Amino acid sequence: MKADVSKIDATTRAIIAATQGGLPLTAQPYDAVGDVVGLSGAEVQARMQAMLAGGVIRRIGAVPNHYKLGFNANGMTVWDISDEHISELGQKVGALEFVSHCYHRPRHLPHWPYNMFAMVHGKTREEVKSHAKEITAILGNSVNASDIIYSKRILKKTGLRISS
Repeated sequence: MKADVSKIDATTRAIIAATQGGLPLTAQPYDAVGDVVGLSGAEVQARMQAMLAGGVIRRIGAVPNHYKLGFNANGMTVWDISDEHISELGQKVGALEFVSHCYHRPRHLPHWPYNMFAMVHGKTREEVKSHAKEITAILGNSVNASDIIYSKRILKKTGLRISS
């Protein structure tokens, strides 16, 4: 759903501006945002739910810094799996506790045969490799090839940005 951003009122714009760097790390984050924009925490939460429902924002969720949490061997596992099973298998892989996100992408043959990506988090490369073996077991005979690309730094951890 594409939102009509021309219909964003001043209060909604203020909430976006107050939260674009993330929700405050407090016990009552909506109350803290409300203090900034002049609303109650319940009103902020209701407006954010309306933004979500209207397509102004895509999600409200935590975006952890895995490095600060001690997960220093993060690896994007890439898989060449049967297209006919990708939806079912992707859901199973995405549900694993050590996978933060899993998605389907087009192959770019002949150089890039991979069509499923799953970000795996571990404290060591050995742990990530072990998790990749668990994924291999789930994927079974659908796997044609796989690899792990280890990250060295966080490239993007930002949400919606709006100018004043």
